[in-house]
Amino acid sequence: MSTANLGLILAAGNGSRLASVSNSLPKPLIELHGRPLLEHVLLDAREAGIRRFVIVVGYRGNLIRSWFHQRHLDVQVTWVENPDYKDKHNGISVLKARDVIHEPFVLFMSDHIFEPETVTALTCQPIREGETILAVDHKLDCIFDMDDATKVACIGNYIVDIGKQIKLYDAVDTGMFLCQPAIFDWLESAMSNGNCSLSDGMRLMAQYRKLRAFDIGDAMWQDVDTPDALAYARRLFIPPNSRNYPVEDVASV
Repeated sequence: MSTANLGLILAAGNGSRLASVSNSLPKPLIELHGRPLLEHVLLDAREAGIRRFVIVVGYRGNLIRSWFHQRHLDVQVTWVENPDYKDKHNGISVLKARDVIHEPFVLFMSDHIFEPETVTALTCQPIREGETILAVDHKLDCIFDMDDATKVACIGNYIVDIGKQIKLYDAVDTGMFLCQPAIFDWLESAMSNGNCSLSDGMRLMAQYRKLRAFDIGDAMWQDVDTPDALAYARRLFIPPNSRNYPVEDVASV
């Protein structure tokens, strides 16, 4: 049985590294096979049984909301604004949702594409009070851009270190977390000068054995934050029925 039926999606950043292909659109609206990245996240999470979402927006959030209201995705969304998206890290976007989340939830990035089965398996994991479970990928030889990846060091099922610059690691952060509301307290505790990243909070949780790893096995995922990563995601995630997508988009780089 699922332990979470709510999703939190971070969609506040301006996606500066995708500026050459975004035409000033916010990153969540950049298309992959004819659908915005955010739509992929919503539909794949919905397929896994999640139909309620909190979406944190910042850069051109009005466009994201307008796009959503023109769609009929059969999901319920609560919108949260992060006016500090330019100057603060992604941990602040999570904290902006604190007042509207009071139950276990799955945390998604709006630019990470995944398979619905991964969400289903993650939400079925038993989670203890105060814990967070991070979906990790041990297939290090399959990571598209290891230099940019957030690395994870595990001992058994526990994560003991996390960060882009750590030297010893055996997995990579996929950007999907099963969380208890206690994550907000951990992020608050990790704050420095009014700022924190998700990795800051996760690193603190790891010190207290409150951060566990869930191995995604052979499942596919991709972080789409550069033009090269977008091109790679187009090749990795082939539409199940390409007749539903523009041919030129499927073939383009």
